[in-house]
Amino acid sequence: MFLYEYELGKASTVFMRDLFKVKSGETVVITSDTEADPHVVDAFASAAFAFDAKPMVIWMASPLGVSKAADPMLPVEALTAALKEADVWLEMGNKWLLYSTPYDIAMKENKKLRHMSLQGMTPDVIVRIIGRVDFPNLKVFMEKITEMTKNAKHIRMATPAGEDVEFDMAKTADGKPDPVHPMDCNYGDASAPGSHMMPGQIGWAPVFDSINGTIVFDGALDPPCRKLEAPAVLTIEAGKIVKVEGGKQALQWDAWTKSFNDPMMRKLAHVCYGFNPGAKLTGNIVEDERVWGGTEWGVGNVGPIYIKPYGISGASHSDGICLNTSVWLDGKQIMDEGKMIEPELIELAHKLGH
Repeated sequence: MFLYEYELGKASTVFMRDLFKVKSGETVVITSDTEADPHVVDAFASAAFAFDAKPMVIWMASPLGVSKAADPMLPVEALTAALKEADVWLEMGNKWLLYSTPYDIAMKENKKLRHMSLQGMTPDVIVRIIGRVDFPNLKVFMEKITEMTKNAKHIRMATPAGEDVEFDMAKTADGKPDPVHPMDCNYGDASAPGSHMMPGQIGWAPVFDSINGTIVFDGALDPPCRKLEAPAVLTIEAGKIVKVEGGKQALQWDAWTKSFNDPMMRKLAHVCYGFNPGAKLTGNIVEDERVWGGTEWGVGNVGPIYIKPYGISGASHSDGICLNTSVWLDGKQIMDEGKMIEPELIELAHKLGH
């Protein structure tokens, strides 16, 4: 018996039944690498099979990079061919394939495909962020804060670590939210075609050249650093990273982004709220991005989730976590150091344990 064996069975069942709503006869492709936990892969394949779907597990050598930086070590043509015919794709390797070449082609050409990245999942993580989550109340809370944010024109975010950054929300000529920059509210429904994120995250692409100020990553930064020992401080001008300061990990990350010789790797790609009630900072970026009351900034490749229809291609992608964020929407504060202070959100957060 292994850790949370029974609970993992329940969590994987909830995932297939309630989140992806897997149907009889569907092909569920699970990709993984040699750094992943086989217990989690087996549990998800078994759950898919229990709903009369057809699981197909593909194990690969672990790439040395993520996104397109993983391409050189992937069986690109064979993997792409399988994904183009799948109904569901769960990537469960330790190195994510999100924004890789197989991902880009599959999402563009397979219009029925439902995808989610479950990078680096362990039984403990799956139980906390899937198996024990009150998804009906999470949906209500996240839809409310998404609507409030979407309707704002200008946003400011700050943290106790020294972050202070502002930006504009993309709008149409008549002042409505721009459908080219959709907000991606991941409260647990992954039943529609497209790429979905782990529940507990709301992400979007602001007006890039409006992003100015200081961003401080004090939680995690992956790749290549994972959990941070000291903050990385970024100076942002018009959506571009003009300076990186901090300890050895900050300098490592600075050098890593420059090593691609790609201007996109010095540009911001998206911003996200983290709102999974069970998430905690562990060094696994998929969980770290969902730590309650934190925010996350992506750098590099912009996925089609955030810019329609095909995103903006970049050599790779990295995500940084800003803990205990305060948020102002058009000058009105709704969050204070990760806690809800907007009256409409306080009670909903309390129902989720925050």
